Amino acid sequence: MRSGLKATGRRLLTRLPLHLTVLGVVALWLVPTVGLLITSFRPYPEILSSGWWTVLLRPAEWTKLTAQNYLEVLGKQGLARSFLNSLIITIPSTVIPLSLAALAAYAFSWMRFPGRQLLLIVVIALIVIPLQMTFIPVLRVYNALGLSGSFLGLWLAHTGYGLPLQIYLLRNFFGALPRELFESAFIDGASWWTAFWRIALPLSVPALASIVIFQFLWVWNDLLVALVYVGGRPDVAPITWQLANLVGSRGQDWHLLTAGAFISIVLPVAVFLALQRYFVRGILAGSIKG
Repeated sequence: MRSGLKATGRRLLTRLPLHLTVLGVVALWLVPTVGLLITSFRPYPEILSSGWWTVLLRPAEWTKLTAQNYLEVLGKQGLARSFLNSLIITIPSTVIPLSLAALAAYAFSWMRFPGRQLLLIVVIALIVIPLQMTFIPVLRVYNALGLSGSFLGLWLAHTGYGLPLQIYLLRNFFGALPRELFESAFIDGASWWTAFWRIALPLSVPALASIVIFQFLWVWNDLLVALVYVGGRPDVAPITWQLANLVGSRGQDWHLLTAGAFISIVLPVAVFLALQRYFVRGILAGSIKG
């Protein structure tokens, strides 16, 4: 009994520096977020007169907290509409490329057709092309087709930019699935489509969830693509575009950025936490063979 307690105590002492280091890193990451949250509820005069940490040191400061900043950015500044626009842009821009990438990766992994390797090389080569090189030619095509300043144009742009990397990642994951599963399914009379729906997709949920997180966060936080293809239309602009314009030309409304910034990070954090267990499994997939 005593030897067991001693061994447990030694393990705790041995791991204590690691635990303290992890807690320190967590604290460093949380301090800016906590400061942003507290500042977003403070009135403008209070922000100018003292730092956000005074709320933690003086309990009386809690009575001065208000939701006025949130009410102003959501109503007067139009952040509620831009938040909805970001949802309209991000959800299809995540679902469409993921669906196409899953089908393409499955074909590259298990189906044999002429030019398969050449097409795969082209897809991999598209990953290294800078986005900035595509803006002018794509924008000219958009202007000719009337897609500039529309949700459809943003969906197509994000789909094209995210598709090569997603195909490459899913192709590696699909290719690592046991061949025996597909051979058994084909012997039982399953088609390629049935094998895709009944075998490939269910076994690839961790990889799909990881890609959903990456694509969702990239599209939600994107500003460059929106600036190019939105065409200055506030009714289509995402939340990042609205936040960039929130300060104004003279920076007079900078205190509203705290509330706007916190609104913009709530949904990505919720998505990451909801898919976190799949994300970890997707990152570790293929690292242990067995």
